[in-house]
Amino acid sequence: MANFYTDVPEIKFEIENSPLMQRIVDLKERNYADKDNYDEAPQDFEDAMDNYDKVLEIVGDVTANIVAPNAEAVDAEGPHCENGRVRYASKTYENLDAMIKAGMNGMTMPRRYNGLNLPNTVYTAANEIVSTGDAGFENIWSLQDCIETLYEFGNEDQHSRFIPRICAGETMSMDLTEPDAGSDLQSVMLKATYDEENDCWRLNGAKRFITNGDSDLHLVLARSEAGTRDGRGLSMFIYDKRDGGVNVRRIENKLGIHGSPTCELVYKNAKAELCGSRKMGLIKYVMALMNGARLGIAAQSVGLSQAAYNEALDYAKDRKQFGKAIIEFPAVYDMLSIMKAKLDAGRALLYQTARYVDIYKALDDIARERKLTPEERAEQKQFSRLADAFTPLAKGMNSEYANQNAYDGIQIHGGSGFMLEYACQRIYRDARITSIYEGTTQLQTVAAIRYVTNGFYSQVLSDYEQWPVAAEYEAYKERVKAMAGKYNACVEAVKAAEDQDLHDICSRHLYEMAATTIMCYLLMQNASKAPELFGKSLNVYMNYAEAEIEKHNLWISRMNVAQLDSYKKA
Repeated sequence: MANFYTDVPEIKFEIENSPLMQRIVDLKERNYADKDNYDEAPQDFEDAMDNYDKVLEIVGDVTANIVAPNAEAVDAEGPHCENGRVRYASKTYENLDAMIKAGMNGMTMPRRYNGLNLPNTVYTAANEIVSTGDAGFENIWSLQDCIETLYEFGNEDQHSRFIPRICAGETMSMDLTEPDAGSDLQSVMLKATYDEENDCWRLNGAKRFITNGDSDLHLVLARSEAGTRDGRGLSMFIYDKRDGGVNVRRIENKLGIHGSPTCELVYKNAKAELCGSRKMGLIKYVMALMNGARLGIAAQSVGLSQAAYNEALDYAKDRKQFGKAIIEFPAVYDMLSIMKAKLDAGRALLYQTARYVDIYKALDDIARERKLTPEERAEQKQFSRLADAFTPLAKGMNSEYANQNAYDGIQIHGGSGFMLEYACQRIYRDARITSIYEGTTQLQTVAAIRYVTNGFYSQVLSDYEQWPVAAEYEAYKERVKAMAGKYNACVEAVKAAEDQDLHDICSRHLYEMAATTIMCYLLMQNASKAPELFGKSLNVYMNYAEAEIEKHNLWISRMNVAQLDSYKKA
């Protein structure tokens, strides 16, 4: 029987083969403090790792044998809007029911709220697996991670009322964008007013492009401070669908992710409660919410890359032309090898990012219970910065790779790939949104560029250079050092020009140079430990990466202030 976890040993490798996992588990389990109070709590590190393996095996089983077989029917039917409510595609209810019965909700929440207390790294693997089966369904199921923001910033009363409901299988959404406020969330105008008589807040206005917008619990960004026009007037609110006051005006008719309803919502005096402090909604809470969402889209992108590769590989093995399977033709196995190399490199970046997130988030959680030691505070600062720097790389690069792999997947199918009966066309349509929502690739570049100009990525590359590698990969290491040298030279050249427009137009090139070089180091580490899994991908990706670095290096070396007018006039 198929299993989308055990059938992909690269995922298990990423969970089990990082030296950071021991620290992650120790922090998440508080040195195994739950073992005397909860039967399911692990006794030690080995027990915890075995538990993670079993959980992911369940997710892999449900995805391979329920979610994936339902994907085409869900895509064809899609959700419907009936009397202001969302009606999912019929097979979506089967998927949700299977996940609830398997106990796969509230994955990262503490056991005291009936959660599974899993690290983000393990939850990231679950997201990847479910996305391989159906990215549209993953959007609905994975929004359970909005509860992380409520857990981080809500009060204990809110924790006790809301978190157990998500752990039991209720759904969530984050209601941020509006018809006139897409990426520019400072322009949000949904109005929040305090109702003195009923001791609650009331929300009025509209939201647009809300994923899973008819969910049970919503985190809502709204303007609580009358007369303000910027981010300092925004607060975060919790809306419970049980209280009424929010209707679905319509469901968007989308290119892909058909199973996931993207809604326009109308708030009419909807009862809500404040989450955290007033005026911190955008400045603090949405930033935390978005970083979690971006890691989720990075995982979704890797899952889609895996799905595209699976479909292309299977087709190439079966399809015969001129008397032999097309996988034997260089033009085809060249595409397949590059797809796999991008998949393995992007996955390495994804899980390194998740591990960085795990350590700083666990220390943040501990800091709410007790004062951190000086050593812990330094560790918290270090990993918070690493997570902040790596998240836009993981989201941006993996979403681009998902689109590229989905494109190549159709190309390998030839004319059949253009037919709706093949899954590759659904994967292609689903992948397209990944480089757009939760911040376009261009916005990921904006988020990352300060780590280019302040030398942080250069320091990361210098640190990674110290990692030992297997003897057979020493020559690869020298090649990556040369790539890092070209990246650093390009950074210095752009900074020396002292022109903001030049800096901005070069930023995407510098961003990709940094990410590509980092992925080379990460993939080289994986190949050193498991050459049977990653050796071929390392060889292919190194060739691909060197060409990409040289492309960007040549572009930046020839770009100057005088040439900018040509781009502006275009």
